[in-house]
Amino acid sequence: MARNPTLADLKRYAVARSLFTPTTLPRAIARLGFVQADPIRAPARAQDLTLRHRVKGYRAGDLERRYATLPVEEDFFVNYGFLPRATHALCHPRTARTVWPKARWAQAQAVLAFVRERGVVHPREVDAQFRHGKALNWFGGSGNASTQLLDGMHYRGLLRVARREGGVRLYSARPEGETMSDPATVLDALVDVIVTKYAPLPERSLSELVAHLRAAVPQWADERPAALARAKQRLASAQVEGLRWFWPAGENPASRRHAVPEEVRLLAPFDPVVWDRRRFEAFWGWAYRFEAYTPAPKRVRGYYALPLLWRDEVVGWANASVQDAALQLETGYVAGRAPAERAYRQALDAEAGRLRAFLQL
Repeated sequence: MARNPTLADLKRYAVARSLFTPTTLPRAIARLGFVQADPIRAPARAQDLTLRHRVKGYRAGDLERRYATLPVEEDFFVNYGFLPRATHALCHPRTARTVWPKARWAQAQAVLAFVRERGVVHPREVDAQFRHGKALNWFGGSGNASTQLLDGMHYRGLLRVARREGGVRLYSARPEGETMSDPATVLDALVDVIVTKYAPLPERSLSELVAHLRAAVPQWADERPAALARAKQRLASAQVEGLRWFWPAGENPASRRHAVPEEVRLLAPFDPVVWDRRRFEAFWGWAYRFEAYTPAPKRVRGYYALPLLWRDEVVGWANASVQDAALQLETGYVAGRAPAERAYRQALDAEAGRLRAFLQL
């Protein structure tokens, strides 16, 4: 019988299972199950910073460049990002919480017919064709009503993102496919995607992530508590230092095979290793906060501080920028100074080299 894991076991297991041996882009996305997206480039988008550790020879922008040829979809899961098509299919047909009136549905059907005729459309083509005018956006500003309509159609599964041009989503009609009518089957599969990506998870974090599935399948909000209860029954778990932890059945966090290499990794703020701030504090004893939207005078670690992982310890952070085609790294450390080992300095230099190659500097 496997022994109960310690917190050190769980930490090593979390790092080793998430930072798997780099593979191809399709296989990495399939293994992760979901890649969270963010538009900020500092020095690259979060999805690219996440994939560079897990895809052989990955370069910034590869996901966007190759998206049209990959079996993935842009869509909502627990956040917005990229999903394997099989997972994306489980989320549709999606019934949005905001009910459209008949007039809005009539607009959507007219736009859908236009998209089907054209094949792939840019939002400005839709705006030029239909002249929907302006509308208030979610943060109180003004935006194109056509863009908002396309966003709503994408969310409801009428459209899919065909590709991007200059960061702008271009749309095509989403093919109709088989629908899964059993919410329990769908939710169990979606919860398994969550656990596969973010395990090991404290109980409260697992509960919150299942609640976040309201973005993926809002029509089955009432079924989420039962799905969480089923997950707790089928997953492996243990009480460790006052918290109940969950991970996939059949995996052993205490196994010695979870080896962590002598490497430094600069991680995206949304990387699965550091995404769960509750787990982060339990593992590493300090609070990491994403400060891009914090007023500059109130920032503690920087606009887009990247957690700095050394072996299986997050010892600090780094802000990365490109100036005159050269990478600039500004590091900070929880202990007030860098680890003294020569091996650390060599590993940091090696990670800076990998980051330069990724940015094609």
